Amino acid sequence: MGNRLSKIYTRTGDDGSTGLGDGSRIGKDSLRVEAYGTVDELNSVLGVLLATSGSEPFGALLSDIQHNLFDLGGELCIPGHTAITSAQVDWLEQQLDDLNADLEPLKDFILPGGSPAAAHCHVARTVCRRAERLVVSLTRSDEINMAGLRYLNRLSDLLFVLARKLNQHLGVADRLWQHRRNG
Repeated sequence: MGNRLSKIYTRTGDDGSTGLGDGSRIGKDSLRVEAYGTVDELNSVLGVLLATSGSEPFGALLSDIQHNLFDLGGELCIPGHTAITSAQVDWLEQQLDDLNADLEPLKDFILPGGSPAAAHCHVARTVCRRAERLVVSLTRSDEINMAGLRYLNRLSDLLFVLARKLNQHLGVADRLWQHRRNG
């Protein structure tokens, strides 16, 4: 690990630039910064989910995901660096299969909500999808580790299933979309 920050502000970003992990400087509004900033936002939303009553049975899973997201943010912050591997994508797939195993098959679309924990999980899912879209855009101009992109894709699926699982655990029904409710 590099130098530890003993002083939080540096004033080096006052011109609208920020330092990447390799020491280079880039605009704070660059696609790369947007991508890793959104991964950081997702990690923060998962922190809120972890602090929400009802998420306790999934605390270890969410904590592991947070650590992986921190690694992914670092990967995106250091051009050419690889931190996420296919093994982490495989692990997410296994978690997803385990969570989905005893849920009722879907017959309708689900609206975000139900329990507060599930609602926070749905917010995390949408932030994850935005992070994924930004990383896809970044692949058009920069070389990116595709395992990180696959990780985000699987994670958004896992967060959808986890929202359902949280509602099931808390005895709250999923909110089903009612097609043509007003027509």
